[in-house]
Amino acid sequence: RTILYERINKRVDQMFTDGLLDEAKYLYQYRNLNALQTVGYSELFDFFDGKHSLEKATELIKQHTRNFAKRQLTWFKKENEMNWFEPTDVEGIINFIAERVSI
Repeated sequence: RTILYERINKRVDQMFTDGLLDEAKYLYQYRNLNALQTVGYSELFDFFDGKHSLEKATELIKQHTRNFAKRQLTWFKKENEMNWFEPTDVEGIINFIAERVSI
């Protein structure tokens, strides 16, 4: 879980570097659309509304993404036929797929 949370935090930072803030500014006029009621946008829309600082919005995005990932893990753990891999185990993933697909 520690590695997952570190990756989430880095990914959120990268999203900001790649222009998340500008994207959210552009979409702010559509903030009431259901499709924009998601982690990331909703925290930034609250920032634009003056409910908290940009730093707080960033931390909330990270926290809410970690919460969402935990819910996903809980849901997936109920699946008996799930096969888990480390993200860096490219060879294992390829072998798993190759065993199940005839090319």
